[in-house]
Amino acid sequence: MNRTLRGRVAVVGVGETPYYKRGGSPDPEFKLALDAVRIACADAGIDPRAIDGFASYSNDRSDASRLSAALGCRELKFATMQWGGGGGGGSAALANASAAIATGLADCVVVFRALAQGQFGRFGQGPRRNEISGEGAFTVPYGLMSPAQMFAMKVTRFMHDHSVRQEALRAIALASYHHAQNNPRAVMYGRPLDEAAYDASRWIVEPFHLFDCCQENDGAAAMVLVSAERAKDFPHKPCYVLGAVAGSHHRAGAPVHNTPDYASSSFPTLAPRLYAMAGVKPKDVDVLQSYENFTGGVLMAMVEHGFCSPEDCNRFFVKERFFAQGGELPLNTSGGNLAECYMHGLGLNIEGVRQVWGESTNPVRDVDVSMVISGPMVTPVSSCIFGSEATL
Repeated sequence: MNRTLRGRVAVVGVGETPYYKRGGSPDPEFKLALDAVRIACADAGIDPRAIDGFASYSNDRSDASRLSAALGCRELKFATMQWGGGGGGGSAALANASAAIATGLADCVVVFRALAQGQFGRFGQGPRRNEISGEGAFTVPYGLMSPAQMFAMKVTRFMHDHSVRQEALRAIALASYHHAQNNPRAVMYGRPLDEAAYDASRWIVEPFHLFDCCQENDGAAAMVLVSAERAKDFPHKPCYVLGAVAGSHHRAGAPVHNTPDYASSSFPTLAPRLYAMAGVKPKDVDVLQSYENFTGGVLMAMVEHGFCSPEDCNRFFVKERFFAQGGELPLNTSGGNLAECYMHGLGLNIEGVRQVWGESTNPVRDVDVSMVISGPMVTPVSSCIFGSEATL
């Protein structure tokens, strides 16, 4: 039995609402989700009523049954939520949707994420309550409260162990902002960043300057998936799922910062499974989208996916390497979470597909293999690889 997703499912449409700064959306979160799905269906040239499955992650509040009813779907065959991991669930939701299609559980599945942080709560803030219990009781009283503070400890350990300089993190931020200047959808469009501005920006928590940290946004994004056999019936050229995996290594979820492999982005066991399923190696990747909750997570995740060794980070992480035009490994070519929008990372998956289609605002020439890394330093995490028809 050939137990793989490779080449069995294709993305045929993508959709995004306008993106807003946190609190800026004029619409409720559920309407944002509906709008993104309808835009993705229009992009694919299908009737929304043909959708028979939904996949999301990170406790998305837009319930699949409610979406199905509002869209007039003829039948709901599949509805799943990737459990835990925050933005680490982006490519996992894609994997779940692909598995449903490949095994016949559904025929047309939408992967989506909707956020209205202004209407609910901010991810970037610490807890606001009078009593703390459980795991937080070991950290909150000592000021370890926000995601930036928690992840800074892992990154600091990695940078110390391998003598990584601040300039390596800066290169990631500069590449994202560079690409956002060609992307009218990007929240940071028209707001370029250079070395001097990065260096002068305030510390959030060392080693993270302001520009090392992702945005907080409102909006929604969606992707339409069907079987590979149907892929050529749609307006876009086929973009196949070559591989999609999720998980984390031994005791990655140990509480109170007690995991034995502490300075990790949670991908050491996942990356080999991804490459084995996709049938490619790091050198085959034409363009990479790597989730930036913080720049340090990008650096660590790229190391754990085999793009460079820990000891080579200072040489490897220079902004010119990551530019869509002329770079050896174009990175976060829409602007990513730092400069396009923080849609919990699903915008990165959409950009990965657009690069295969040749429809990015920063197109890389002749893309056959496009990769996405979702949610470094959380657990579980996930990654996926898209391929053109030439890869099958």
